[in-house]
Amino acid sequence: MPRTIKIHPERKKEILLAIERNSFLTQGDLAAHLEIALSTVSNFVNSKPVYISKFEKICEALGLDKREITKPVGQVGDIISKLSAPPDGFFRYDSSWVGREQLVAELSEKLGGSCRLLLILGLTGIGKTALAERLAVELQNWFSGDWKKKFKRANFDSEYETKDFASVAARWLEECGEKLSAEDQKPERLWPRLVKYLQENQVLVLIDSLEALLTGNEEEGWGDFADEWWEKFFVSLLSAESCQSRLIVTSQDLPVKLVDYRYKLFWHRQVLYGLDESEQIALFETTRLDISQESPDRPLLLRIGKAYKGHPLVLRVIIEEICEYFESNVQAYWNYVSSKIAEVEKALAEAEADAEKIVGSDDDWKLHKLTRKVRLEVNKQRLKAIFERLETQVKDAYILICAASVYRAPVQEEGWLMQLVNFVKRLEDQQCNEERKEKALEELCNRFLAEESVNHNNKRVLGQHNLVRSMALEHYKNLLQSRKN
Repeated sequence: MPRTIKIHPERKKEILLAIERNSFLTQGDLAAHLEIALSTVSNFVNSKPVYISKFEKICEALGLDKREITKPVGQVGDIISKLSAPPDGFFRYDSSWVGREQLVAELSEKLGGSCRLLLILGLTGIGKTALAERLAVELQNWFSGDWKKKFKRANFDSEYETKDFASVAARWLEECGEKLSAEDQKPERLWPRLVKYLQENQVLVLIDSLEALLTGNEEEGWGDFADEWWEKFFVSLLSAESCQSRLIVTSQDLPVKLVDYRYKLFWHRQVLYGLDESEQIALFETTRLDISQESPDRPLLLRIGKAYKGHPLVLRVIIEEICEYFESNVQAYWNYVSSKIAEVEKALAEAEADAEKIVGSDDDWKLHKLTRKVRLEVNKQRLKAIFERLETQVKDAYILICAASVYRAPVQEEGWLMQLVNFVKRLEDQQCNEERKEKALEELCNRFLAEESVNHNNKRVLGQHNLVRSMALEHYKNLLQSRKN
């Protein structure tokens, strides 16, 4: 049973009139009268989730029907509500979605304009698929006709999804009502036919985990398509004179063959980062956890959010764990994990206060295995696969991410490469030439495992997400240990 509830957005005007009708001059007056936080009243008015008990208390004070105000106004509202609901088969965008409003608006505008291909890129669990699904919901009104025929999807993160172009293209065409003969099933015939259909018809295509289609080698790099027909498909749509359809693609790796600046007008890449503090607060508000200003739980939850840089997947896992296994007792959960969070806070504070303490090779971070649930759902199912794939595909990049984990804060590129040179010498007893260094660094950047930013001196610096660094430190120490043995 849900612990929170919110008014329907169409009811805001009705709420404001009720506040005025009941002689409350401001929302603050209502909050003071009910002895609840102003933020709770503000969330109520602005259709954000509040605890059911507080929701009922406000309704009673304003003389509102608590059931009616959660519904849209009239039949038009019913239609709007239906359009804003996630379609069947959406598995990331849900009622707990928060934040990124401006980004959704900007990307929706691009897709409604000349952008044919949107690449949503970033670290695993950072919210790429959820954003893609949110954009699909936003664009429902843009596509006329039967939504089921206008929306096509392929999730290559699923072991049950075929990855060859011919199989996926045939399925999409048949779902669109196209009849295919046995001869038509060949990729050389499916390719132009699918491209033509997407050019001439409005279809929204969502492709998850494109990295599963990519291949390469250490000499030439990764980012090529294992199936050449996928590359031909994307390039054909980008180079066409016109295209009615739109493609939203998520990937942990940059598909370098698609970043062709000849077609820059028709594609856009969006690197996704974690939720900021206000968005973290909004996420906590969608649960039964008390994040109100006066709550003693608020600073503890925000410390956890900051340690993980607002990583959506980790925060959701932690919230679920607090609610299910700790019966929503944030203090009890904090007592269980506080030493691991404090270790991260201490290291980051030292690096910020003293530049000489920016190196922390002895740090023992546990963010990637904070609890059993985090170990299972984040480390074992997500991060472990990333590091194993990196070690198998590009060994130098794997060594670099481990070597650079000694840095507690972002440093200039030279610092990372110096650590790589030193570490290769320790592991292999040989020199690391310029070509090896460049390829290793390029690969980490293409996989968004190196966070690029600009420091106070307007210099480009590289850092690691705290979650990535936690995992990389463990691998760093394992490599040193294996060398000793």
